[in-house]
Amino acid sequence: MPGVLAIGLMSGTSLDGVDAAVIETDGERIFNFGPTFCRPYPDEERDVLREALAAAVSLTDRNARPGVLAVAEALITATHAEVVEHVLRENAISARDIAVVGFHGQTVIHKPQSRLTVQVGHGPALARRLGIPVVHDFRQEDIQAGGQGAPLVPVYHRAIIQTVIRPHPVAVLNIGGVANITFVNGGPDPIACDTGPGNALIDDFMRARTGAPYDDNGDAAAGGTPDQAFIARVLAHPFFDLKPPKSLDRNAFAFANIGLPEFSVADGAATLSALTVEAVARVVPHLPEPPRAWVVGGGGARNRTLMKMLGDKLAPASVETADQAGWSADALEAQAFAFLAVRSMRGLPITFPTTSGAPRPMPGGVLARP
Repeated sequence: MPGVLAIGLMSGTSLDGVDAAVIETDGERIFNFGPTFCRPYPDEERDVLREALAAAVSLTDRNARPGVLAVAEALITATHAEVVEHVLRENAISARDIAVVGFHGQTVIHKPQSRLTVQVGHGPALARRLGIPVVHDFRQEDIQAGGQGAPLVPVYHRAIIQTVIRPHPVAVLNIGGVANITFVNGGPDPIACDTGPGNALIDDFMRARTGAPYDDNGDAAAGGTPDQAFIARVLAHPFFDLKPPKSLDRNAFAFANIGLPEFSVADGAATLSALTVEAVARVVPHLPEPPRAWVVGGGGARNRTLMKMLGDKLAPASVETADQAGWSADALEAQAFAFLAVRSMRGLPITFPTTSGAPRPMPGGVLARP
């Protein structure tokens, strides 16, 4: 099958903004990387999304949108539409040339043990506004079959690894609000799982203590000392002893659940950064063998202190950002949802027993036509 142009959209658990990326793909190979774009959320929009996360804790019906959840869904749909329109306009691309848009939406709750995952954002409304087919609701089919519904990006990681030469096994580590890993060593299916907290705890701590949305470049953490006793206590949680596949909700390790001490800003940022790194390292013994090369994407790739900690912890393996590998650290997940949307349209599986715990390779996504 020849490649088609697809746009992928992602709003992650870090709540930093909407990422968009254009790629040319047939859902199995990547032929070209196109333009990318990020639209940050202003504070007032981020506040709405945080309220929606809090309200979603009580959800039992995945289709219900009470109160602020309805507001958040309208916000997510409108902002994603604006982003696609911007990408098309600024790059002189016609909507007719785009085969499909992959629209993940915003996860507000993810409880696979209860077979509940909710991403706000209205796929049919987005398709109507754009005049382009939209694939959305990527996780539900896997969840209903008994899988974790996450992570979704490993099949894309398997494809993008073929564009670089690195010693195998290779691990692609995405550090968003939650961190996840894909292990690739030439087998038929990737091995993947969430590793634990990514940026979410660091971001929440910095916002609460300083008003800043994140630890810029890891500068605060660079001046602090990690509390190893606290890290050991958090890592005693049963999640970290589970073998892949496994996934968790952004709020699974919220401060209320882990009893955060009264840290200074520097020590708190250093401790939570080290926790993210130690959680990644805890996955390595569960893999078939230690990765020889790590490529890091997501917001965490911009955190120099976090990257240094990873390099020290994972040595002698190489650790580099996705940008250093010639990819895009910021756009990696958006590119993945373009890729997944094409796979969905072709009926190809997007999750596997080794990535989500599904009983068999599973297709996924719902197609909404204009």
